Amino acid sequence: MSSPVSSDVIQATGKRKSAVARVRLKLGSGQITVNGRSMDEYFPRPALQIMVRTPLEQTDSLGRYDIDATLDGGGVAGQAGALRHGIARAIEKLDATQRGTLKRAGFLTRDPRKKERKKYGQKGARARFQFSKR
Repeated sequence: MSSPVSSDVIQATGKRKSAVARVRLKLGSGQITVNGRSMDEYFPRPALQIMVRTPLEQTDSLGRYDIDATLDGGGVAGQAGALRHGIARAIEKLDATQRGTLKRAGFLTRDPRKKERKKYGQKGARARFQFSKR
C-alpha cells in the first residue's frame, strides 16, 4: 500500500446529475467538511450521510482521511452522489490497490442519468397535454 506524506493532498472531482464535487483528501482524523460545514450539518438526512461514507467503509479507511469538499449545483441527493463519486476517485488515486473494491461496488462509475428536457408541444419531457377525441 502506497501511503502519501502527510502534506500530500489528493484532489478529485465527482459528478452526479448537475452536481459537481471537488474533493481534497489528506491523511487525518476522518473529518468530512462540505462547503465549510461539517458533513452531518450539510446533509441532515442519515441516508445521505451513509451514501457519502460508503466508499470509506468499503475500503476500511473511515477514520484515516480528512476530506474537504466543495459542492456546486444540483439538489441534496445529487450532491451526495457527486461527493461519493469524488471520494471514491480520490481514494483510487491515493491507493491503486483499492480500485477493484471500489469498482465492484460501483463507486467509480459516473451515473449518466440526467433530467430529460421538456419537449415543445408537450407538457413535460414525456407527459403530453390531455387529448380529447370529441
